[in-house]
Amino acid sequence: MMQRYERQMRLPEIGENGQHKLQAARVLVVGCGGLGCTVLPLLCGAGVGYIRLYDHDIVEEHNLHRQILYRMEDIGKSKAISAKTILNQSNPHCAIDVHQERLTPSNVNQALQNIDLVIDASDSFMVTYILSDACLKLSLPLISASVIERQGYVGGFCGSAPSYRALFPKMLLADGNCNTVGVMGPIVSILGAIQAQMALSVLLDFTPTPLGQLINVDCRTWHFTDFRFDQAQEPQENNITFIDRNDLLPDDCIIELRDSREAPQSVRVNVIRLLPNEIVAWQPPLSQRIVCVCKTGVRAARAAYALQPTITNEIVILVDNQ
Repeated sequence: MMQRYERQMRLPEIGENGQHKLQAARVLVVGCGGLGCTVLPLLCGAGVGYIRLYDHDIVEEHNLHRQILYRMEDIGKSKAISAKTILNQSNPHCAIDVHQERLTPSNVNQALQNIDLVIDASDSFMVTYILSDACLKLSLPLISASVIERQGYVGGFCGSAPSYRALFPKMLLADGNCNTVGVMGPIVSILGAIQAQMALSVLLDFTPTPLGQLINVDCRTWHFTDFRFDQAQEPQENNITFIDRNDLLPDDCIIELRDSREAPQSVRVNVIRLLPNEIVAWQPPLSQRIVCVCKTGVRAARAAYALQPTITNEIVILVDNQ
């Protein structure tokens, strides 16, 4: 089997010992979209012994220009199952553990069980913060990337480095995403390849470590910039965190930011429906936890930040994809 990896084992910093490290490594990859489609075959090809996948989505035709792992015959099938089939054909010595579900606050600890390194290929700010908060507590390294149009970034967080929240204490709430603004395939593959290289570098204990480093890639101007954030401080208070339906408390004050046409049935019957522009004038209760709800988390996060300076209540975000 070692003949498969002979070229990378020629590198003195890898060798046979490094290859055994990769064979023993256990990696969680969240997201089998554009980033995941580049990360996964590179990890599998390098000989990572165990990969756990979390993705709830199915393959659609508009995915194929950038999600290069899939073919026309995969349309309508589970991305995670399709990815496992293709990866097993490529390297049967890599164990692929598939979970056809979203990564949520309720299942994140289960997802991280017995894992050595986490790759955030979800391109979702909600998932990134959920993973970062959990990885910080467990001292697990997290390699996260995000991409849109012809630009993006990739960074190494947690483990021996500060968390994503230390670098971005306030959530980055872009108005657009790949569905609305668009994205080119090559930039997705560029960032996914850097993610894979960072992950392998951490697993192989290369120095300097990519943990604590952020790389910005802009293919509009052809600028590649990087900086280290080793000294970033973890925020000590006023963190706005995420929950899901399983975490709701009986006395929560739930603010539904979708109108009745968008969400005829909210998470509960007794919710308060407010449009985003009504938040500032709203008078919240004195002692209840405030739960801001929308589909993607963007409106909920903006509402939470609008409320935060004026109240002392705990505020959390519930992303309702149901």
